[in-house]
Amino acid sequence: MARPRYPKSSGPLPPPLAPVARTVGQLVAETLKLYGEHWQAGLLVGLPPALLSGLATGFSRAETLAIVPFVGAVAATASFVMASAIVGGVSLRSRATVPAAIVGVLVYLPFPFLAAVFVLPGLAWFALIGLAVPAALNESLGVGAALKRGLALGRADYVHALGGLATLTMLVFVTQIAVAMTLQGYADNSERIAAFLAGLVLSPVLFLGAALLYVDQVARVGTTRAERLAVRLAPRDTAQ
Repeated sequence: MARPRYPKSSGPLPPPLAPVARTVGQLVAETLKLYGEHWQAGLLVGLPPALLSGLATGFSRAETLAIVPFVGAVAATASFVMASAIVGGVSLRSRATVPAAIVGVLVYLPFPFLAAVFVLPGLAWFALIGLAVPAALNESLGVGAALKRGLALGRADYVHALGGLATLTMLVFVTQIAVAMTLQGYADNSERIAAFLAGLVLSPVLFLGAALLYVDQVARVGTTRAERLAVRLAPRDTAQ
């Protein structure tokens, strides 16, 4: 019997694009790589939203709208600040942690009401100004300066910011539902436990990805779409 022939490798893959030209697909890939390298810290990032997911499971719509905006603001802010510290290599003992937390709560509060209509308005809001959180932490900015910086970063390449957040959100949301349903049917896990475990493992992808998106947007400030496209199309050294 003839052995099947497999296509030969065309050689080593080119190195990832620089943040100034990184695609949404590479943003997701780099996020998963980062999560794998820091999985223990990543689970800590996932703990606040996991606790919220377990708590909110079974709530009515009225209860969700009354509780999630406030408790969710604290949970999401804690996770995003931790993720930003991991990506930026900043200590959470830094003085910038408190302003970053305040900014996170301010940015998050409108999100549930925007997302209640349809998730896209919420993502559009966060893409526009949400990067104020890692800006406050990594650049040691006050609340007002961080919000202005976040707006500038969001506008640097808004299509990339919104596309990146939308892709990360869909990836986490769809996978989390599938994992929660699988866990719920395995070993008779309750709905709350399944939601908690799924959130614990998967939600860090969203926050770490958003923190990496900050790096992309910082690199894009002051650049044009044509300049970013030129970097993307330039030959890359595969030997690196």
